[in-house]
Amino acid sequence: MKCIEKMDFCSQVFVQMKRQQRRKAQRVAIMKSTERQQRITMGEEGEGEGVSEGGTEWKMVPVKKSKKGKRKSKDSSKLKITKSSGALLPSPLPPELRGLDTEWWYTFLHKHAESGNTAPSDEGEAFRYFFRTSRQTFDYICSIVREDLISRPPSGLINIEGRLLSVEKQVAIAMRRLASGDSQVSVGAAFGVGQSTVSQVTWRFIESMEERARHHLVWPVLERMEEIKAKFESDYGLPNCCGAIDATHIIMTLPAVESSEDWCDLAKNYSMFLQVIVDDEMRFIDICTGWPGSMTFSRLLKCSSFFKLCEAGKRLYGPAIVSSENGEIKEFIVGDICYPLFPWLMTPYEGGSLSAPMANFNAKQKAATMLGVRALSRLKGSWRILNKVMWRPDKNKLPSIILVCCLLHNIIIDSKDELLPDVQLPDHHDIGYSKENCKHVDSNGKIMRDIITAHIQS
Repeated sequence: MKCIEKMDFCSQVFVQMKRQQRRKAQRVAIMKSTERQQRITMGEEGEGEGVSEGGTEWKMVPVKKSKKGKRKSKDSSKLKITKSSGALLPSPLPPELRGLDTEWWYTFLHKHAESGNTAPSDEGEAFRYFFRTSRQTFDYICSIVREDLISRPPSGLINIEGRLLSVEKQVAIAMRRLASGDSQVSVGAAFGVGQSTVSQVTWRFIESMEERARHHLVWPVLERMEEIKAKFESDYGLPNCCGAIDATHIIMTLPAVESSEDWCDLAKNYSMFLQVIVDDEMRFIDICTGWPGSMTFSRLLKCSSFFKLCEAGKRLYGPAIVSSENGEIKEFIVGDICYPLFPWLMTPYEGGSLSAPMANFNAKQKAATMLGVRALSRLKGSWRILNKVMWRPDKNKLPSIILVCCLLHNIIIDSKDELLPDVQLPDHHDIGYSKENCKHVDSNGKIMRDIITAHIQS
């Protein structure tokens, strides 16, 4: 019976694939006709707006500069992005471009069914299972990188039938590699391409996203920050709280040479650190990566530009509020005991005999801090390449991979996509690591914590 059901499913996928081929041919004919008419009736469109780069930091990757101007594609001029509540979200594609290439998807499903692997029976859920996003968000991501992926493509980007890979298929290959963490050989076999093609496609996608999707990871503007602070106060009872901080290790294997010892952490793994600050929706609003996992959490914080900005009064410098006892509560974030206590970074009270107000503060502070833990568990669960042991990665390129996974994490939130329930890691994002206790206590930070504790108790 199972065999018959499997054959029926394969047959259905094959029929769908044939239908898609016929529809694609019709759309191509319509698109060519439309383009001919547009060349007669329209002039050249203007260039798109630039993007901001705030909230992102990595230590090892130099800024990339384009040597040649990129040619504008015909298709990219038709793709539009709409703005809603400060975030860029996908708008529906024009009819002639909608589902421009879906043949790859049914071919991929057909291969997956033939291999005997399981997947959700619903097509929409199956798409999110393999690529983490809805089809609409996937199309939006394609619109971000389309111009880069179709301009001057390497001659090697062809499939086994000798045809150039479509933008949709290139994005699918790259996102499947990041989502699954499977080897390039395995991912290539699922799409009918070779290992070298997977490598080229994935890196071209990462470079394009790194440059063109940076607006999805920025420090919030004033209006958005007020919304974040209001949410932290209503959900956790913490006034003027702007976010939560946490960090995780990205584990890798390295050659057995002396220089590798710099990357050996306390758990005896070679790793690279990722520090994140998240808002009330578990969106990353600041990241720092590229530093060795052998560092402590507090040392990583002090090496980040976020720390330098806070100490210089250029971040978390928004309006203070007056406490119930006429004290001043400035903007702050929350973190675990592995972080030092500062006026702008609230950590829990320690000790065995805490007063009731102290215990109350600790409970609220811990609940808010868990947002960072859950965000990193979702990140490493969605993009499993960060949760698996990477085999001798290029340490100059690894920060870019981490950044793009963080951008994809934010795009899913901005697009209000629903992740499948089993995507987030069931356990902590840093299994095998224990957080060291940071003993540093800033005197002004101690005063600020006491003011907040008294305020939430009243």
